[in-house]
Amino acid sequence: MADVVKLCCAVCGQMNRVAVDHLAKGPKCGSCGEALDDGRVHELGTLSHDKATRSDEVPLLVDYWAPWCGPCKMMAPEFAKAAKSLAPDVRLAKLNTQDHPEIASRARIQGIPALVLYRAGREVARLAGARPSSEIQSFVRSHLGK
Repeated sequence: MADVVKLCCAVCGQMNRVAVDHLAKGPKCGSCGEALDDGRVHELGTLSHDKATRSDEVPLLVDYWAPWCGPCKMMAPEFAKAAKSLAPDVRLAKLNTQDHPEIASRARIQGIPALVLYRAGREVARLAGARPSSEIQSFVRSHLGK
């Protein structure tokens, strides 16, 4: 049997099993049909954040941000560039801390933008402040040994 990984759909929160060799082919959620690992940044809600950070078997980098935050807005295109470069080995997602303050509190987010890297259900590392794509990629690779 092929090696498989579990991925949480950012849209519906459904857990999906995906063959590792199929990750680069743009797998879709078996429930809602949304792309799971396509190099785009997906917005997480409460359910999808909790499931993805605890259960995803592909490393996940979450940008904790808010719409009123100038540096967050400035970093958004750079974060999207990093997502394209890191896919399919790492998924990138965002969580709006204004809409989900309880998650920001649980994740101990004290300032935004804040990047938190998760792997196998555990926090691996954090990076504070707006960063260019190259620094985001270096941060991830240095903590994942790639």
